[in-house]
Amino acid sequence: MALRALLFDLDGTLLDTSGDLGGALNTLLADHHREPLPLAQIRPHVSNGANALVKLGFGNELTDTQFAALRQGLLGHYLDNIATHTRAFEGINDLISELAARRIHWGIATNKPWLYTQKLMPHFQFASPPAVTLCPDQVPQAKPAPDMLLLACSQIGCEVHEAIYVGDHARDIECGQRAGMKTVAVGYGFTLSPDEHRQWQADHCVDHASDIWPLLREYYL
Repeated sequence: MALRALLFDLDGTLLDTSGDLGGALNTLLADHHREPLPLAQIRPHVSNGANALVKLGFGNELTDTQFAALRQGLLGHYLDNIATHTRAFEGINDLISELAARRIHWGIATNKPWLYTQKLMPHFQFASPPAVTLCPDQVPQAKPAPDMLLLACSQIGCEVHEAIYVGDHARDIECGQRAGMKTVAVGYGFTLSPDEHRQWQADHCVDHASDIWPLLREYYL
């Protein structure tokens, strides 16, 4: 296999956004005179999006109107403080440096809406910029549908068998499989248990971002 592109999920794979999303939830809880939740409790739910965080903080017994207002409040707090605590996962900068040195494209395929993605990403400088950044706003169907990965390959100019998708959620691996792409499941992201990623039938599993490049070098380059 001639590797031409490495594509990443965003939250929980490329960037650790749990601090800022958790902070947004706790600010919202404070708005409603509720006690904050520990980040360790919030973190496993981050990849499931704003809806999951609202349910975590306020339960399931909400009217549609209450839920919509809380969700909007959460997202407003997040947009106001989107890159205060967010960091690239350890090993990601070195990985992208390796890709840049070998002129391998990299990109992002995320279910995070464009409004938040485009505000977040300029806070981070990598050895090379992403060749593509795709959000659900830009495709007919969000993950686990394969639309984003197929569009990413089209924009980069590579075939799906020349790209690999890396993610920290079962839907990421399903997305890659439905696109006909090799997949890497990571265990350092926002999983509920340390071994959860090993149950998704990905082509490869890693526990640390620094494990990704040796895997690519050995098997694909």
